[in-house]
Amino acid sequence: MTLQFDLDSEKKQAALKATEYVQDGMVVGLGTGTTSKHLIIALGERVRSGLKIQAVPTSHDTAALARQSGIPLIESDNAWMIDVAIDGADQVDPALNLVKGGGGALLKEKIVAAAAKRFIVMVDHTKLVPALGGSFPLPIEVVPFGWGSTARNIEQASGGRAVLRERNGVVFQTEAGHVILDLHMPKIEDPATLEIELNQIPGIVETGLFIGRTSILIVGHAQGVDVTLAAES
Repeated sequence: MTLQFDLDSEKKQAALKATEYVQDGMVVGLGTGTTSKHLIIALGERVRSGLKIQAVPTSHDTAALARQSGIPLIESDNAWMIDVAIDGADQVDPALNLVKGGGGALLKEKIVAAAAKRFIVMVDHTKLVPALGGSFPLPIEVVPFGWGSTARNIEQASGGRAVLRERNGVVFQTEAGHVILDLHMPKIEDPATLEIELNQIPGIVETGLFIGRTSILIVGHAQGVDVTLAAES
């Protein structure tokens, strides 16, 4: 059994546990990424068994899989009343702060998380870190115009190194037409302060820092799942 298979099994366990928080009549925010795929497939099975929900997807890929799984989507961009948003994360610190955006969907993911009454995060055990940063860069979505100057300002504010994200030698573009700067820092000492400082820089659309948003953390590991409730949940 490979490590990758083990981690995929952990993700699936966490996703299956997360589906237990979805009840009949809910509007559900669907995250993006490998763990969210397990969630969507599992919810699709429940829908076919009679569960009545509507969903708001955070990416085109998520929307396509949800439709394929038979989950009704809310197509309107009017103000949503989302009961619960469920998503993965790239890093989770002990205070349940997150780094997200490895897949490039951080803007929609944060909009949906902010609109939800509860935000459930599901990860495998490798995503738990003592502090954000280090092994995983912080994604920052920025407008293409003047991105070089924006990157310089980000580096001056953070002390880190901002790298323009590319895929297969081509500059990566988000679904909104923006680009992503991956900010490499040995350690994010104060995530909340950094988020505030970055959001003051012109050109930044959104950061991959999700501070104080997690309601419930579900962690898959070899022995099963652990569930942690945020202090105010």
